[in-house]
Amino acid sequence: MPEKDLQRCVWNILGLPFDGVTLSEAVVQVAGGVGASARLFLTTPNLNFVIATQSDDAFFHSVVDSDLSIADGMPLIWVAKLLGIPITERVAGSTLFDELSQQKHQAEKIKVFFFGGQDGVAELAHLRLNETSLGMVSCGFYDPGFVSIDAMSSEAIINTINAAKADFIVVALGAKKGQDWIQKNREQLTAPVISHLGAVINFVAGNVVRAPLVWQRFGFEWLWRIRQEPTLWKRYLFDGFAFVKLMMFNVMPLAIYDRVLKRSSCFTVPCEIEVFAPLKRVIHLSGSFPHNMMFGVKSCFSSIVDEEQGDVMIDCSKLEYIDGAFIATLLLFQRYLNKQQRLLVLKSVSLRIVRVLRFNAVLQRFDIA
Repeated sequence: MPEKDLQRCVWNILGLPFDGVTLSEAVVQVAGGVGASARLFLTTPNLNFVIATQSDDAFFHSVVDSDLSIADGMPLIWVAKLLGIPITERVAGSTLFDELSQQKHQAEKIKVFFFGGQDGVAELAHLRLNETSLGMVSCGFYDPGFVSIDAMSSEAIINTINAAKADFIVVALGAKKGQDWIQKNREQLTAPVISHLGAVINFVAGNVVRAPLVWQRFGFEWLWRIRQEPTLWKRYLFDGFAFVKLMMFNVMPLAIYDRVLKRSSCFTVPCEIEVFAPLKRVIHLSGSFPHNMMFGVKSCFSSIVDEEQGDVMIDCSKLEYIDGAFIATLLLFQRYLNKQQRLLVLKSVSLRIVRVLRFNAVLQRFDIA
């Protein structure tokens, strides 16, 4: 699994890793995950995720720990375009769910279990899905109420969910709480696919109508949501101000700095990788590592994770250039090392690379010697 995960085409956007997939590719991956033995934890970060994970480490790690992370928000697509990142299509979790729901050609319908939502909404979504879906069938629902994560993670609740033999668990508890609940229970849950899709349960139940396509394409879905759920205006206002700050101090400086670096001599320095193994694994990286030169790095990281022994130090003294693809892969690499209780340290990091990490909103994520 680590080898496959580290080979993912991932990019860092505003401090989070995103898979470079289209809607159709995401549909294939999730549908394939239903019939696979390996679990698939789907995360759909939007602007609210980005802002909240800046100050919440557990929330941040829940995104990094996911197996598929899709950009569910037009602001993320705008930032990707400005930075030259090839993620050009918003893949909303609700759109992904709709596509799977309407697939006719599957041998068997995908069995969905709804967990959470406001009072009575999960049951309504359960009934409506079975009335309208061509590719899905609801096999159960559970409303835990407004209780703690520990209270909704009891053995009885987990057994109830597993007894339904779902293929896809849709969680709706609020983004942070939902991600935390999944992180706590994903190893005990037997469903192959699980995701927090808070808005989906409301859309399926019919108590909230999704914005028209035109509103979605131009990035005004948030305005439509406020129209239907006025209590959301505070969240969108806070996220809006935080996004402006990120644009001013991270995105715009990164866009300019990256263009400058690509026109300098450092960008053309050939990349080299050397690995030494005394008491700890030491990786010497030298030269420029744009996204099209990442194969060697990913293979190197995968082999070190497979060894499952020793802390890791990356010597960056001769590292000339990195981009969002390198940073996102580095986040995934650190994820697996952490799971193995191994440390990752970046040594002799130049001011140039420090700036790139800071503008990418990930400098605080790494231990730099």
